[in-house]
Amino acid sequence: MSLPPSEIPQGAIRFNTDSQKLEFYAQGEWWVMASDTPNLGVGADTTAGARGLFAGGQTPGASSNINYFNLSSTGDAQTFGSLVHGGNFGLGGAASNTRGLWMGGATPSRLDFIQYVTISSTGNSIDFGDLTVTRAPGGSGPASNQTRAITCGGSGPAGSVDTIDYVTIASTGNAVDFGNLTNNRSVQTVASSTRVLAGGGDLSGPTTTIDLITISTLGDAQDYGDLAVASNGHRACSNSTRGLWAGGANPAKTNVIQYIQIQTQSNAQEFGDLINAMSNAQGCASSTRGFWSGGDTPTQLNLIQYVTISSFGDAVDFGDLTYTVTNGAALSNAHGGL
Repeated sequence: MSLPPSEIPQGAIRFNTDSQKLEFYAQGEWWVMASDTPNLGVGADTTAGARGLFAGGQTPGASSNINYFNLSSTGDAQTFGSLVHGGNFGLGGAASNTRGLWMGGATPSRLDFIQYVTISSTGNSIDFGDLTVTRAPGGSGPASNQTRAITCGGSGPAGSVDTIDYVTIASTGNAVDFGNLTNNRSVQTVASSTRVLAGGGDLSGPTTTIDLITISTLGDAQDYGDLAVASNGHRACSNSTRGLWAGGANPAKTNVIQYIQIQTQSNAQEFGDLINAMSNAQGCASSTRGFWSGGDTPTQLNLIQYVTISSFGDAVDFGDLTYTVTNGAALSNAHGGL
């Protein structure tokens, strides 16, 4: 006899005999589990599975490195290529399931470059166009669905900005003005295919503010709720239902991971802890896992760590980047916006 929904524990797993698929239970629904084994797209097989890319950062100088790794396994990252515009930190990453974009950044002079890579291959990035505002959006400041990439806020030459830009990922060209955040700050974003939640940042001190942006429309962000812990220098990732923010400083560095249900207006709650109290790690996700790499404790790290998004708990060791780095950017071809 089947259990009523109120008695099914979060994270329960079943085999659906009708669809012949594994499913897990979360947020009142059964979700199909990804059960394929993705590859890294090497040799004659250029089809990448769930892949994460990490780029740029401070080592302590500005780095042009791009790393990649298979999100469904564990192990160390490999070299992908280099950023076409050279060393860059504080840039932001966004992606469709085929193309990854790196936006803005600093050398430390603020930049307006947008550059892209084809995720299934390896190689150097290619120029895409320019943002409307020179800025360092920071790590996971941008967000995307399969069609559109959005860049929210960031640190400009004269201080924080509230500008939201967007581009069409499959094309190339300059960004277009989308609207504005509720205030000037460097936010970190989580996203489903329809909405972006931009959380935290610095308003003369770390803030808890979360803004809501609807990806398919143009216009200003709206107030959505609050983080559980005010933070600046935190980093974010998400699948299609749950968003995670981790680390940061207030003013001391923290290891707290907090989460929110993207489609349900509410405040964030505590999820678990990172391995280290740290800030400025790079965040990305698959449909089942959330990842953070690098960061500073204040010592710069090459650690990659991950959590299972549908459950609660602390992060565990995944492997290492090819370089120690803080304040870089991450993206994946399997995140919550796709």
